[in-house]
Amino acid sequence: MCHQCDYSDLLKARELGITRNRLRVLEIIGSNNFPLSAGDIYKTLERNASINRVTVYRVLDLLVDRGLVQRLSGGGRSFVYGLAPSEHHPAHPHFYCKSCGHMECLNPQSLNVDTEPILRTFPGLIQSVEVRVDGVCKTCLKT
Repeated sequence: MCHQCDYSDLLKARELGITRNRLRVLEIIGSNNFPLSAGDIYKTLERNASINRVTVYRVLDLLVDRGLVQRLSGGGRSFVYGLAPSEHHPAHPHFYCKSCGHMECLNPQSLNVDTEPILRTFPGLIQSVEVRVDGVCKTCLKT
């Protein structure tokens, strides 16, 4: 679990009620060093207490809409979820293994994206930038 984040305060700051399910989802996402699929979040929640799969998706949608959680392109048509960029969690690129499907967070300084040229020439409003590097992870390279 992220020891810098107070998940109750994060929910309050986004004017969300503090519910057990919202807190549990945030804690699970915050306790991992890599983004998780909704299925992985559901399985982790189910270990301790019963929860409906639809409830997990609704909580994730709400947390994404309020900017607490980031929905990232997984592989194919899937998504994974991580904490949204904040003072304790800087925006960073991700590495996706095309062999096993695992996604991991990369160091924020490992790849810098200069958005200034885009902001000068693009007439619209850019709300976020997602950077994903695809390849084969070290575990898959060994096999």
